Amino acid sequence: MPLLRAGLIAGIVVAAALYPLVAVTGIGAKATAHAVEQKTNILKTALPAETSYVYAPDGKTVLTMFYEEYRQYTKIENMSPNIQQAIVAAEDNRFYQHHGVDPKGVARAFVSNARSGGVSQGASTLTMQYVRMALRDSATTPREVQEATQQTSLRKVKEMRMALDIEKHLSKDQILERYLNSAYFGHRAYGIYAAAQIFFSKTPATLTPVEAATLAGLVKSPSEYDPITSDQKDATGRRNYVLDNMARLGYLSPDAAAAAKGQPIKLKLTTPPNDCAAIDGGHRSWGFYCDYLKNWWSAQPAFGENRLERMDKLRRGGYRIVLALDPKTQAAAEKNVGAKDNTGSPFANGIVVAEPGTGRIKAMAVNRNYSLDLAENPNSSNPEAGPKVKANYPNTVAPLLGGGSLPGYQAGSTFKMFPMLAALNAGMPLSTAYDSPYTYKSAVYDGWAPSNASGAMTGRQTMWSGFGKSVNTYFIQLEEKIGADAGVRLAEQLGLRWRTDVDKEQASPAKAKKWGAFTLGVSDATPLEMANAYAAIAADGRYCEAIPVNAIMNRDGTPATYSTAGGVQREIAKPRCRQVVNADAARAATDAARCPTGDTPAKGSCGGWSTADSVRGTVGRPVAGKTGTTDSTRSAWFVGYTPELAAASFIADPDNPFNAVGDGQSQIPVNAVAQTLRDALKGQPSRQFTPPSDQIVG
Repeated sequence: MPLLRAGLIAGIVVAAALYPLVAVTGIGAKATAHAVEQKTNILKTALPAETSYVYAPDGKTVLTMFYEEYRQYTKIENMSPNIQQAIVAAEDNRFYQHHGVDPKGVARAFVSNARSGGVSQGASTLTMQYVRMALRDSATTPREVQEATQQTSLRKVKEMRMALDIEKHLSKDQILERYLNSAYFGHRAYGIYAAAQIFFSKTPATLTPVEAATLAGLVKSPSEYDPITSDQKDATGRRNYVLDNMARLGYLSPDAAAAAKGQPIKLKLTTPPNDCAAIDGGHRSWGFYCDYLKNWWSAQPAFGENRLERMDKLRRGGYRIVLALDPKTQAAAEKNVGAKDNTGSPFANGIVVAEPGTGRIKAMAVNRNYSLDLAENPNSSNPEAGPKVKANYPNTVAPLLGGGSLPGYQAGSTFKMFPMLAALNAGMPLSTAYDSPYTYKSAVYDGWAPSNASGAMTGRQTMWSGFGKSVNTYFIQLEEKIGADAGVRLAEQLGLRWRTDVDKEQASPAKAKKWGAFTLGVSDATPLEMANAYAAIAADGRYCEAIPVNAIMNRDGTPATYSTAGGVQREIAKPRCRQVVNADAARAATDAARCPTGDTPAKGSCGGWSTADSVRGTVGRPVAGKTGTTDSTRSAWFVGYTPELAAASFIADPDNPFNAVGDGQSQIPVNAVAQTLRDALKGQPSRQFTPPSDQIVG
């Protein structure tokens, strides 16, 4: 009987040793050949998902990261030999002897599993494990993920075939490098860089034998051997098993292994930041800028065909993203946002600063905390919201400053810029004058009869005085002359979008000609849009799409690019600009826009007073801009610009647009813009606006 049992076991061993060769060349070969051919091509170049990093403008300071799997690909020469040796000792002692499939390992596992009546021991080599991880990481459908991980003989056959093929194309070091960058170590640590960071707050290059053995021991079962949440008994036992194998393989001396086994596992944990809410709380508004980055990214066709694909690229593509945010300008914006300590107010006061000539957004700030924790927020001020709906203060992640799905806020008379600029671009001079009564009844707009805010505005006005005093009845007549649709279409060319059903209908070709109230700013707009639109005027009519980045680099260090309609490759982070109005028209609009701020235009007269005459004195350099308020002062705005920067600020209740901010708070946006421009430009030489030509002055 003992002889019979011994012979049986010997036969099993021989059969098991031959099984890989039989499986690879025989059973299932035809069924798997096509799939293997397809997948092998992927495996030769496949890279796992990698974390994208977001940097401050210095390109060095990490603000946050985006990842589903926290991973940074690391070359093997930047890994300590300790971790290379430890993973071989833990997972595949014969890694350097076999060619992808280890017959001895298969035989050993076969016998062990036959004796136990289950799966007590695996036979996967490091190469086979890498194949499985690469198939999983390169999968594009749930079915492919299932096929890569399901426990079937067919999957094992595929792995063996691919492992043998992979070892014909990749060296052992290349396979080991890819393996160590793909393996999961627990606690969202994918790859050895993430594991070294999360468990020991160091890089893979500096791992000691004890640390390397601890990490290598986790791959088999990250939860069972977890040294963080367990009492470390199992983790220590597994680590010591790896250390013993390292000694047996000659990687450590017996004495060094014994000394290492006597050491406790000493962790130094790091929690890597992820997404916008993880940005350092000391930068209260930087999360809103980060959120704008996400929304901008999700709208870029260069990163995918739809929002899901683009966000997947952000979280898995390993990009290095350098923000356009300027710390000095951002600090000025956060400092000067009105009611900056009044986070208990339903009224949001925010500001956005854009750079003329590039469209780069230099600052975004609002008197709110960017946070997902709404537990302490009061109920919404909107009576229609329901008793359990939270307000957006003091904490919120709503895109209050623009770049997201919110429609924005009625922008009032800041919209007067659009029909004025359209008129100038059409050849009408700055000196165009109209008698402007207190109330004007429009025949063009079916008897609509708007009034001015004050009787002091009555009289003959030009573009300078009409803009400086914000004379409604002047601008209705100007709009009648050029057509309301001309102002609407120009606003669109300068980046404005219509998001409410009412605005979309009024801006449609069928309705725009009759949208007389457009010039009074009845449409919603965001401070992001308004800052960038006015920045185009400061740039002599050259509009640049708003952009939150200075640079975007691929994981290989090359600039991320996209293909234009003409097939030209361009960097995604480069400004995208076009001339919207002629330069002389833009300069003329700026000359008129100096009147509201208390500045002196180069060519004309402001008529003796203006709506924000304190701005010039605060900024201390040439400045242009426009105030805006809505009916009952439900919202108040100011958009101002110098040759260097353009800023738009608002105050409103985002939860309830009918909750009026009141005249007493209408100065807050004026002060926010003026003080931010002053502080952001402090120490820089004062630049002059280019005056308009005599021809357009008239």
